[in-house]
Amino acid sequence: MERARGATVGRASEGGFPMQRLYIMGACALALTAAACQQETGGAPDQQNQAVNAVQDTAAGVTGAVAGPAGAATPAMFVSNAAIGGMYEVEAGRIAAERSTNPRIKELGQMMVTDHTAAGNELKPIAAAANLTVPTALDQRHQGLIDNLRGASDQDFDRVYLQQQEAAHNETAALLGSYNQMGDNAALKAWSTKTLPVVQAHQRMVDQMDEANADTAR
Repeated sequence: MERARGATVGRASEGGFPMQRLYIMGACALALTAAACQQETGGAPDQQNQAVNAVQDTAAGVTGAVAGPAGAATPAMFVSNAAIGGMYEVEAGRIAAERSTNPRIKELGQMMVTDHTAAGNELKPIAAAANLTVPTALDQRHQGLIDNLRGASDQDFDRVYLQQQEAAHNETAALLGSYNQMGDNAALKAWSTKTLPVVQAHQRMVDQMDEANADTAR
């Protein structure tokens, strides 16, 4: 991923899809395991935060791992995955806007709420026209990510959020880019083509902020 040094927060429309990211679907699943363990063990807050942070480090480290061709998705699968990913971004953005003490990350979170809400609202009538059902709740995996984000300590919150965002946007970019190439519903492909540059701009912003956050922590 190229780093955009002069990126500004806002809805963007730059293009270009990194082909090496076509097969990213598994990294975030690690976070769900941590959420389940956290609930079962009922450990102390410090232990829970350590588990959350460790799993986010692991998830970020394996971003790009092969987990199956995203382009194999049917229109129904594509709509489901895109909608759930968008709902996760909105919820995570709200949490970041509320909890982060970094003005840039708070602004980033609000941007995620705005952009992914808009994209989701545009997807709904397209899906309805194709008789496709749009999910109204997160799946277990994404709910696990939200639970982990809520469980992160105040000190580690920004790092956890940015690492989740890096993995999530890589996954979404893979989903959109592959459907652009192999999807068989013209209206969904048009939506995906319009949405992908926004997600790619988010990727660059998250990457830049993650680097800045790491430099500050040193």
